[in-house]
Amino acid sequence: MPERKRVAVLADSDTRWKWGATTALRLVPDQRLTGYLLRGRATPTARQLGEVGVRADRLAEVTCAEFLAEIERERYDVVVLALVGGAVQAVLHGARALWPTPAGRPVFVTGYVGVVYEKLADGLLLRHGADLVLANSRHDAERFRAVYEGVGADAGAVTETALPFLGGAPYEPAGTRAHTVVFAVQPSVPDSRADRAYLLERAAGHARKHPDREVLIKLRSKPGEHTTHLEEQPYQRLAEKVPGGLPANCRLVYGNMGEVLDGADLLVTVSSTAALESLHRSIPTAILTDLGIREALGNHHFLGSGCLASWDQLDSGLLPEGDPVWLAAQGVRTPGAPNPADAGPAGTGPAGGPASAVPGAAAGGDAYAVARAKVAGLLTATRLPSPAPYYTLTTAPGYLPGILARHRLAPDGRPLPGAARQEAGESRLRRRLRAHLREAARGAYRHGVQRVAPVIRRLGEL
Repeated sequence: MPERKRVAVLADSDTRWKWGATTALRLVPDQRLTGYLLRGRATPTARQLGEVGVRADRLAEVTCAEFLAEIERERYDVVVLALVGGAVQAVLHGARALWPTPAGRPVFVTGYVGVVYEKLADGLLLRHGADLVLANSRHDAERFRAVYEGVGADAGAVTETALPFLGGAPYEPAGTRAHTVVFAVQPSVPDSRADRAYLLERAAGHARKHPDREVLIKLRSKPGEHTTHLEEQPYQRLAEKVPGGLPANCRLVYGNMGEVLDGADLLVTVSSTAALESLHRSIPTAILTDLGIREALGNHHFLGSGCLASWDQLDSGLLPEGDPVWLAAQGVRTPGAPNPADAGPAGTGPAGGPASAVPGAAAGGDAYAVARAKVAGLLTATRLPSPAPYYTLTTAPGYLPGILARHRLAPDGRPLPGAARQEAGESRLRRRLRAHLREAARGAYRHGVQRVAPVIRRLGEL
C-alpha cells in the first residue's frame, strides 16, 4: 500500500485556514495533514478553528523563518500557502534560498480564499513562483493568465478549480416565501460605522415587517477576535445601540457557514464569498445595492449575476435567483447540475479517464481533476526546479526587500540572524510565558483597532 503523502498548510487567518485545509483535501485525498498558523494579528483562536471543522494531525504557530526551517527538516510532499500575497512571496523566496538548484522539494500551491475584486495585479504577482496558482473559476483563470502574460511571466501555474468548500444539499424551498433570512456580514465591508449601523437596522426592520420570518445576523468573529480583514466596528456592539433593540425574530449567530445555510431560505450580503456558497446550493441570494454598486464594496463583482437587490425590494418579497451563464463562469453549480467539486474519483476526468487527458475537466464533472493531475505529475519527479518568482532584486529592487524584511528575511530570502527561534532546551514555563505575552500583545492590538482607533478617527473629524 503506498505511503500517504505528507501535506503542510500554512495559513494566516481563519478563512484562509478553511480554504487551505479544504484545498489540501481536494488535491491530495489520502494524506497526512500538518497545519501551521503564521504568527500575526489575525492568527485564529481555537474557537475559530473549531468552527471551520477541518482538523490537522498536528497544528503549530510559527513565524515565516520557523516555517522554512520546518519544511526543510520535515520534507513535505505538498505545501499549501493560504496567505496574503506578501507572505506567499516571502515563503517562495525562502524556498528558493533553501533549494537554489533543482532538488527534491515540496510542490508549492497557493490561491485565493474567495472573490477577487481588488489588488488583482499586486496580489497575483506576489503569488507568482508557486507551482500551482489556483483560480476559483474560469473567469478568474482568464484574468490571472492575462496578468502574468502581461508582464512576460510564465502563466503555466494558473490552474482552474473551484472554491474547495462549495457543497451542501441543494435548496428545497418550503413555499413561495422566505422563512429564514441569513444576513452574512463582513468585517470591513462596509467600513464606516454609519453604513454598518444602517445595514443592521435594515435587517432588524425586515424582521419587524415580517414577524413570520427569522432573520439571522451571521457574524464572522467575536469581539477581540480577528479575521482576514480588520473589523473596527463589530456588529455585536452596533446591535446594542439599535433603537428599540433587535426584535425577537432577529438574532446574532456564529457557526460554520455551511451549517447556517442548511436552514436558509434567503442569503443577504454586500459581497461576502458566502454568496457563492449560497448560489451553489440554489438558495435565493441578494447582493445589497443600498450603499451603491462600488468597487470599494466589492459588489461590482456580481454585475450580471441577477442577484443585485436592495432591502426595500427584499421587504417587498423579492427572492433573487442567479443567472445560469454568470454562475457557470464563476465556477458555481447551476440548478440541476452535479457538484463539480464532488464528482469523479480522485485524479480522474469526467469519464473516469486520466484528468491530464481532459483539458476542460475543470469545467466538467470534477473541478479539481486537472489540479490533482498536475500535483501528481510534479510528485513523480525526483527533482523540481528552484522556485522562480517574477519579483526579484532585478525586477522589483525597491519593493521586494521590504516585503521580505517584514517576515525577517534578507533580500536573498535567507532568514535574518535570530529570526528562527530555537526553543529546544527552553523550559515549559518560559515557552508558556512567551505564548501568554504574544496573546496579550495581540489582544492589545485588537483593542486598539476596535476601541481606540474609531475614537481617534471621530476626534479627527471634529
